[in-house]
Amino acid sequence: MEIYENDHDQVDALKRFFTENGKALAVGVVLGIGALVGWRYWTSHQTESAQSASAAYEHAISSLKADKPETLASAEKFAAENKNTYGALASLELAQQYVDRNELEKASAQLQQGLAATSDDNLKGMINIRLARIQVQLKQQDAALKTLESVKGEGWAAIVADLRGEALLSKGDKQGARTAWESGVKNNASPALSEMMQMKINNLSI
Repeated sequence: MEIYENDHDQVDALKRFFTENGKALAVGVVLGIGALVGWRYWTSHQTESAQSASAAYEHAISSLKADKPETLASAEKFAAENKNTYGALASLELAQQYVDRNELEKASAQLQQGLAATSDDNLKGMINIRLARIQVQLKQQDAALKTLESVKGEGWAAIVADLRGEALLSKGDKQGARTAWESGVKNNASPALSEMMQMKINNLSI
């Protein structure tokens, strides 16, 4: 560290510093301001985009209640174009519409599209559960079992066990179904689900 004998020496040293480094400092300040402005613009843009997507989602989904072909097509277009949580939620709604119409293949396709649109683990779990249930109904047992392997989290464990039992029973594997349901009963299932799985276990013995 330099030791200055008086204020004059300090002033001269500062002058030399800014003469030698002024340009670099100026560039640094400009870059810093630019980064701050850019960050504020990006966050503002992200907020506006999220608000716009939310409004578009609400419009697309509320229109589904009209039960018209054009509203269904509009919701499908929204789900396909929005590769985010809103798009995934729209796919969930559309899948339910198709289940109600007994168009299970279309429901399955929407759920698979929703899975590709979101990175949220909880939402993925919900979509996979619904997809596996439809695959069981479509007699796609192996596909359902594979789908259930993708569901993570203790909160889904009992529901996964119930669906795994259904898929295995459809394949003729009664022992596998029994094991799955017994596991589900022990896995903190809700009273209603636990009772239902116990009934399924009891029916295997009949």
